[in-house]
Amino acid sequence: MTDFFAAARQRYLASNAETLRWMLARPRLHGVFVNTKLNPLTLVDYAAVDGWRGPDHVYGWIQGRALEAIVTHASAFESTDPDLALALDVAGRRLYTALDKLRAADGHVYFCYDRDMRPIRFEGEVFVPQTQPADIYSFSDTFAAKGLVAGAARYAPADLPRQLAALAKVIAAIEDDRFQIDEKLPLGREMLEAEAADFGPRMIMLSAGALLTGIGHRNLAGFADRFIGHVIDNYFDPASGLLRNVPGEDRCNVGHGIEFVGFALDYLEADVDPELLRVLETILVSSFDRGFVGPGVRLVVSAASGAPISPYCPWWSLPETIRSAALCHERSHSAESLRVWQKADEVFFRDYWRPGTGIAYQCLTDDGPIDYVPATPDLDPGYHTGLSLLAAIDVVGRRS
Repeated sequence: MTDFFAAARQRYLASNAETLRWMLARPRLHGVFVNTKLNPLTLVDYAAVDGWRGPDHVYGWIQGRALEAIVTHASAFESTDPDLALALDVAGRRLYTALDKLRAADGHVYFCYDRDMRPIRFEGEVFVPQTQPADIYSFSDTFAAKGLVAGAARYAPADLPRQLAALAKVIAAIEDDRFQIDEKLPLGREMLEAEAADFGPRMIMLSAGALLTGIGHRNLAGFADRFIGHVIDNYFDPASGLLRNVPGEDRCNVGHGIEFVGFALDYLEADVDPELLRVLETILVSSFDRGFVGPGVRLVVSAASGAPISPYCPWWSLPETIRSAALCHERSHSAESLRVWQKADEVFFRDYWRPGTGIAYQCLTDDGPIDYVPATPDLDPGYHTGLSLLAAIDVVGRRS
């Protein structure tokens, strides 16, 4: 079994480095923003004629993720690949400055910007200005806030109090019901009140608990305990072992359930409460076993029947499973968590990862790779895949 851990660690290090070098070699958008605008099926760059997929559009969501990934990997590679770490830091400093300036306009970062860096949304194939209410926050705010905290801690310590205050505003918006999930609609109170109470905002922001701990500010991470308790108390279905998207409803985004487990375990102390660990492992194993139908983890399954509701198997669920299973196995040492880890590892690198390219197919169905965009057309900037595998690398390192 030692062979699996050692081989997995080397595979994860190599694939992460390959992705990062691919990103660094690409021309920046507006000279500073990360450019992952590549068709994962054809390996051809998207062009202006590709509309919302093309280089005329910058996604705030992606840039926030990219900054956090770049900063975290720069730290991770410092001792083993200093040249890569240095190149990441050069890109990271520039992106930090650009993203900080972008948010300074009105205190928010938006899902999509046009070529003049104005916030826009889509009405079919038509782009229109996005509304900009001051008091409503979104996932783009979350990813930007996390990235800017990570960036300030490494590049601009004097900025850190300001970045921590901005992160706290997003956390408060989640708890005060001022967080809109769907950023492709007009941002505003009417849309917000029509949305279902999905656990996604708390799940994503939960990842800031480990981030704050890592930069020496665990004292500011009390929200993470509240978020873990809230999600389990309101969304966990003991009968199926799954997290329902919305309390009382049948649909389960099992990838989000798996992601929640990873973020929770990344934050929690090593001596996690045994009952909490049992519930988290139940969510992990149940979500994977019920979701893994066909080529990967289905996007949505039924809590009642366990049957898949969606034909889509996006790439990100598998590296998130690797993270969650690795962190779970480190605590529980169970055969089930190891089985899930090994299966996710096998399927991701056999069927999704494209060796030599630095990228993975974004989505598979029973018919193979498909041109389906899970969230944004930009490819993963070392976030879902890179940070997930990095957590697993750390688990293996702590075994030795």
